Amino acid sequence: MAQATGPSRAQPSTLSDVARLAGVSIATASKALNGRSQVRAETRQRVVDAAERLSFRPNQLARGLLAGRTGTVGLLTSDLEGRFSIPILMGAEDAFGAGEVAVFLCDARGDTIREQHHVRALLGRRVDGLIVVGSRTDPRPSLGRELPVPVVYAYAPSNDPADLSIVPDSVDAGRIAVAHLLACGRSRIAHITGDPGYLAARERSEGAMGALADAGLSPVEDPRFGAWSEGWGRAATALLLDRHPEVDGVLCGNDQIARGVMDVLRERGRRVPEDVSVMGFDDWHVLTSGARPPLTSVDLNLEEVGRAAAHALFSAIGGVRRSGTESLPCRVVIRGSTAPQS
Repeated sequence: MAQATGPSRAQPSTLSDVARLAGVSIATASKALNGRSQVRAETRQRVVDAAERLSFRPNQLARGLLAGRTGTVGLLTSDLEGRFSIPILMGAEDAFGAGEVAVFLCDARGDTIREQHHVRALLGRRVDGLIVVGSRTDPRPSLGRELPVPVVYAYAPSNDPADLSIVPDSVDAGRIAVAHLLACGRSRIAHITGDPGYLAARERSEGAMGALADAGLSPVEDPRFGAWSEGWGRAATALLLDRHPEVDGVLCGNDQIARGVMDVLRERGRRVPEDVSVMGFDDWHVLTSGARPPLTSVDLNLEEVGRAAAHALFSAIGGVRRSGTESLPCRVVIRGSTAPQS
């Protein structure tokens, strides 16, 4: 009879595992995760990184880093509809650990005075840190350097380079979108996008045009900037087909535009994806799953932005603060609206 080789399920990581990976003693690892001042900043960061690599349970990490504190953080947003803030909040809560850290969510509604009121209220509750989520990726005013707790900005970066901001990489997102269309055999590609006043629109276009240039191609016409709406997608597509009926791929600035594009293609007798591949941005499931065919879109990985912001806030609460803007990769979610040319 064969001898048992032990349970197949991996055992949870222990503090000893974290200490071994970080190259420190268990006592030092414990002090680092508890935010003790006797540990050098570099050592503390090494221990925190090791804990994350080993998936040392988030609630254990939270308990250690927040020992002696209130165990609460504030999440301040200006996103009225929750389109971007809710996924970020979900990612942050995953990282904070259910039941270990309470998150106070406040909506500033894009009003500076209301935002300052919420900041004062959160500080009055003695939160251990703040995550500030913007409604767009354009830089926003910093809350300042004099706050008594660390702050991490998510999605919308702070305009102060001394702050830490976690954002999706919009330029690379445009590149990977075009790379997917090229992989589908498309070479006559148009770009219909939204308001040029939005940094996201300009950066996505920059990445898309760069990817075409790298492939030795040009778009069938200059990018069309307009509104973030299905109506604009319809109007722009009608003009596009009148001037460039040979188009075989359309990259849209968001999923609403893409829905409008697909409507007009269908009305003009152009099949998606057989004749024209169509891609959106934001991967808003209400729109992508309801499209016919289902819409290929670029996912901004907002939950990962939230998790990264929470881990960065943990590090800052533990005494290891970073600064600057850190960009996280996006990903293409392939559905029926793109396919190789037959």
